[in-house]
Amino acid sequence: MFFVSFQESRPWAKAIREVVLTRRMPPWFADAAHGKFVNERRLTDREIETFVRWVDGGCAEGDPKHAPAPRKFEDAWTIGKPDLVVETPFDFSVPASGTIEYTFFVVPTGFLEDRWVEKVEVRPGNRSVVHHSVVQVREPGAKYMEDAKPGVPFVEPQAPAKNLPDTGEGAFGFSPGRGVEVLGVYVPGGVPYELSPGQARLIRKGSDLIFEMHYTTSGKPGKDRTRVGLIFAKQPPKERVINALIVNENLRIPPGAPNHRVAARVKLHENVELLSIFPHMHVRGKAFEFRAVTPDGTTETLLRVPKYDFNWQLTYYLENAKRLPKGSVIECVGWFDNSPNNKSNPDPSKEVLWGNQTWEEMLIGFIDLALPAGTDPRVIEGQRQ
Repeated sequence: MFFVSFQESRPWAKAIREVVLTRRMPPWFADAAHGKFVNERRLTDREIETFVRWVDGGCAEGDPKHAPAPRKFEDAWTIGKPDLVVETPFDFSVPASGTIEYTFFVVPTGFLEDRWVEKVEVRPGNRSVVHHSVVQVREPGAKYMEDAKPGVPFVEPQAPAKNLPDTGEGAFGFSPGRGVEVLGVYVPGGVPYELSPGQARLIRKGSDLIFEMHYTTSGKPGKDRTRVGLIFAKQPPKERVINALIVNENLRIPPGAPNHRVAARVKLHENVELLSIFPHMHVRGKAFEFRAVTPDGTTETLLRVPKYDFNWQLTYYLENAKRLPKGSVIECVGWFDNSPNNKSNPDPSKEVLWGNQTWEEMLIGFIDLALPAGTDPRVIEGQRQ
């Protein structure tokens, strides 16, 4: 529902009062004791009191002359009018029921020169069937998804979950060092990635965009054509921003476990600045932490989410970029509830391994890192230039 005007808000007054008092709305899950974030949605006590007094006092309408000007949207793009819109090649049909494997669409950019991008927004064509979408950049020559052809939906054969012990070591997932990088994401409750002046993401000439689509059935057939909007930098940036994933694909969650811990950590082989962090788990996700350990042994909790909510997946933008020197370790720790007490748990009697579908599990820490624009990102992972 929309709460743009008095007329739209008034019928929901009692519900607004309840979710504001219980702090369920607006959604914000970071523990205030760790980290400061520029996009914090938390209401102050005074703001909550104002809501409650308005409802308890009869929900009177204020003077319309004092209302702020209505927000204007450019064809519903929150980033403003894009310089370029790229979309999946056709309307994809989603059936009324059943399981749909992750589907990928390769779309060549046709860029004849490198392009720097300041703003990115991914918009599904049909939100009722799009669970999430990840748009990736694949540089020329990258070996990722070599069998996927432009214009043809591709389902990657999913390898069996790894039957390996969970050491908690983890690794980088997609990263520019491997010629593949996440450009933008659509998730429930998410917002477009934001950058500061002088920062931009790089799409090299001849690159492809790969739309990773997670479709879910809604009880009736539907069609979707997802788009990504790009706003280009007007001048070369000082810093290149890259997105990388810290993952642990060896997770093993025992049946009935109410608080199972899974960790993933990576070592940085170059000085970087950490800009944003985004925790990701599925429906058994219970809590999540990001930590940084510098070479001198100092440990800092960057983000603590004591009550993870799969329905609201948020990116947390650091108020001040965190400089991490070469040799630092970023650690992600997640706790999972695979017990019957978890109302969202599909089957507490089953051991849970890594997998794409919602009834399987993941532990991923998305991170945005900034480095000088001319730096080869492979050095972050310790690869040679």
